[in-house]
Amino acid sequence: FDSVPNAGDVLNVHNDEKEAKRISVKRSQLKREAEHQRFHKTTLDQIGKQISEGKVKDLNILIKGDVDGSLEALSDALMSLSNDEVNVKIIHRSVGTVNDNDISLSKASDAIIITFNLPVSKQIISKAKENGVEVRSYSIIYEAINEVKLALEGLLEPDKVEESLGIAEVRDSFKVPKIGIVAGCYITNGKVVRNAYLRVKRNNEVIHEGNLTSLKRFKDDVAEVQESYECGIGVEGFTKFENGDLLEVYEIKEVKRTL
Repeated sequence: FDSVPNAGDVLNVHNDEKEAKRISVKRSQLKREAEHQRFHKTTLDQIGKQISEGKVKDLNILIKGDVDGSLEALSDALMSLSNDEVNVKIIHRSVGTVNDNDISLSKASDAIIITFNLPVSKQIISKAKENGVEVRSYSIIYEAINEVKLALEGLLEPDKVEESLGIAEVRDSFKVPKIGIVAGCYITNGKVVRNAYLRVKRNNEVIHEGNLTSLKRFKDDVAEVQESYECGIGVEGFTKFENGDLLEVYEIKEVKRTL
């Protein structure tokens, strides 16, 4: 054997040495992949990515502090950051320095260890790294709260906000080779931008929504056209323009949510 078996391990016997080696290599590969995945998701910096992918909805934390008062204050403050989408779970808290049991518990729970006003030995830092457990040390409570808050805010789905860009009035329509029917427009307000979203409105009623697929000034393709200028606008999935139609151009912005 390359390593000593543990008590309780099952030894499978094979007649073919090549088959035994093939199975052994495959099992070792699966074990390494499982360990890598476990290590990868137990850092505060990676938690946001894990939750955004729908893999995690909780942030597990183990707290070690110098006195009971600090532990209680920090625990209460961190748990108050929870909401309907993301949740802070204090899986364990105790007075005293980080020990081997804390590392084992954090590894099993995919938890981050937060220490307050405590030294962390080189041996513990090394063991935590070996086990894929992150240890973060603080001496000011609000710094710990702010870092966890920022991590949780990264987990929140951003709000999508519509921002109006401009309005174009259709004054004619014509056919452009390789593009199709294009609306000849006059920009009455703001600006129009290629690849933005738009609504086609007729008599104050929305009759179509789509993307602004082409934008021309005379024969030239342009990125945007400002107010009081004329242009040709192509709309995804719509060609039946009528004079007087209004094209409301807008974009969707993602706004970071805060706790």
